[in-house]
Amino acid sequence: MNRLRRLAFASIIAITVAVDFKPSSAQLVVFDPNNYAQNVLTAARALQQINNQIVSLQNQAQMLINQARNLATLPFSSLLQLEQSILRTQQLLAQAQRIAYDIQQIDRAFSTTYAPASSSVSDQALIANAQSRWQNAMSGFQDAMRTQATVVGNLDTNRTQMSALVTSSQGATGALQASQAGNQLLALAAQQLADLTAVVAAHGRAQNLESAQHAAAQDQVREQLRRFITPSQGYQPTTVQMFH
Repeated sequence: MNRLRRLAFASIIAITVAVDFKPSSAQLVVFDPNNYAQNVLTAARALQQINNQIVSLQNQAQMLINQARNLATLPFSSLLQLEQSILRTQQLLAQAQRIAYDIQQIDRAFSTTYAPASSSVSDQALIANAQSRWQNAMSGFQDAMRTQATVVGNLDTNRTQMSALVTSSQGATGALQASQAGNQLLALAAQQLADLTAVVAAHGRAQNLESAQHAAAQDQVREQLRRFITPSQGYQPTTVQMFH
């Protein structure tokens, strides 16, 4: 602004000197130095306002560009793969053999197959229950190993999804993309936690079936031992009719 003022006053002085040294026969031009200086200052202020408006428009345009970047969605989604992994684990748990993850079914088994051995139960029933309990324990171990194999198979898919999500997060152009990448990483962690829960549940089921089998077998052994050492009635003579 000071430079513009100096230029304006320099122009005024130059014009004034030129007018003063014109021949007397030339027509004099009326010149108001104050008015000229005021016009120059007004033009300078208008130019400064235009520059300020241009800078403001540039800032607004940059702000809109940043908002567009922040609202851009992440082009990569791992939701389908994660849902499929969880679905495979759920289907495997639903295929549990014999005694599954059902409260009513468990209660029925412990009131029949795993019920305490009593004197009213025949020897054939005791043997059948023991065989059923052994089969339940073997099925539990098989289901646990199948669940573990499925979870191990999911590790390769999880590694691929994690790599893609980390790459997308590092290349995110806005806050929304970074947030979506973070949410999907949390979903991946939740899926891995679900696999871990399935493995723990299957392993615990197998161990519980084996423990129940041992407990029922001990009770059955006590009943069979009692029957063995209990004196029987022996031979009792009865009347038999022959040759009708």
